[in-house]
Amino acid sequence: MTYAPQDHERYVPEAPYPGRSDFARDRARVLHSAALRRLAAKTQVLMAGQDDFPRTRLTHTLEVAQISRELGSSLGADPDIVDTAALAHDLGHPPFGHNGESVLDGLAADIGGFEGNAQSFRVLTRLEFKVFADGRSIGLNLTRAVLDAVLKYPWPRQPGLVKYNVFEEDRDIFDWVRGAGQGRCFEAQIMDFADDVAYCVHDLEDAIVSGAFNPAALQEPSVVADVATTAQVEYAHSIPVEQLQEAARRVALLDCWPDEFDHSGRSLAALKNMTSRLIRRFCAAAQGATREQFGPGPLRRYGANLIVPVDTLAEVAVLKAITYAHVMRGNDQRYAWERQVISDVFEALVSGRHRLQRPFEMALEAAPDETRRLRLIIDQIASLTDLSIVRWRDESR
Repeated sequence: MTYAPQDHERYVPEAPYPGRSDFARDRARVLHSAALRRLAAKTQVLMAGQDDFPRTRLTHTLEVAQISRELGSSLGADPDIVDTAALAHDLGHPPFGHNGESVLDGLAADIGGFEGNAQSFRVLTRLEFKVFADGRSIGLNLTRAVLDAVLKYPWPRQPGLVKYNVFEEDRDIFDWVRGAGQGRCFEAQIMDFADDVAYCVHDLEDAIVSGAFNPAALQEPSVVADVATTAQVEYAHSIPVEQLQEAARRVALLDCWPDEFDHSGRSLAALKNMTSRLIRRFCAAAQGATREQFGPGPLRRYGANLIVPVDTLAEVAVLKAITYAHVMRGNDQRYAWERQVISDVFEALVSGRHRLQRPFEMALEAAPDETRRLRLIIDQIASLTDLSIVRWRDESR
């Protein structure tokens, strides 16, 4: 199976660029985008700027891209498609990560809500300025195949579903991308799994280095029980707790799992070996299971699904739960402060006490109604970094 001509199409037609593939051009457009640069000062787990070692949203994104590229290539997907989808997947995340996302969802409740994945699609197709047509921005004007690969949740907002990938205002390009597509394309599945792998492994590394989690603790029954319960509640609802407990014990018995961490060069090297081995373990499991079901040869678009064994899903969920339980849980005071910062900036922008950046301000002046005005204010806040939103809050007081 090869990529079809329609996979290469752009919403606004463009002439081919000699010597470069359409998908390589897409990757370059995302790589050079302002939205990607801003991720350097946005929260991954620990607030950006708190320390020099932990991941930011940008370093996480680059790691997802590397995992996506290698896993996708091994299965025959175009490496530039899966790489670009990974680079783009978090562009819409607001300041303070998922905490900021929930605040903006509440503030935007009357205009269709807010969701980081839908905002990523909006950034790519509207808010990054490269191509204009019919008097409006078409964003980066990426190919259909790449935009489809970004859609982890390829549906609009629906009752009962927390995640979605498009706001109603952006349905025209979304519908053009999807056509009659059902479910997620193969490249989106690869990117989504790579996101989970990068998150569970690298955020665990940050948790260990910061001292928030002692890897030797995974030998303790009480810690195993807590991690397994957290994993089921937060990440793996369909996997029994007993199976998650077994996954935690299995990980703790791996020869790459560190018995201790003392911040020495040798222990840092052992930790880096752990991350490499775990990534290899998870990707090899998915690659093997997918090949077993779909056979050799290139696997692309809607010709295959990524198969991840349940034991692998359990291990990934357990590692994510370690970071949740030992880093994220118990930070209620900090999270309350973050929510207040976002709410204060929102109120300052609505009241006019603080001005929007020039492109947003000009669009606000031309907005036909209050719904459009509020969406632009939400767009502006979502584009800010952790550092800039705090500065804006202080300036508006």
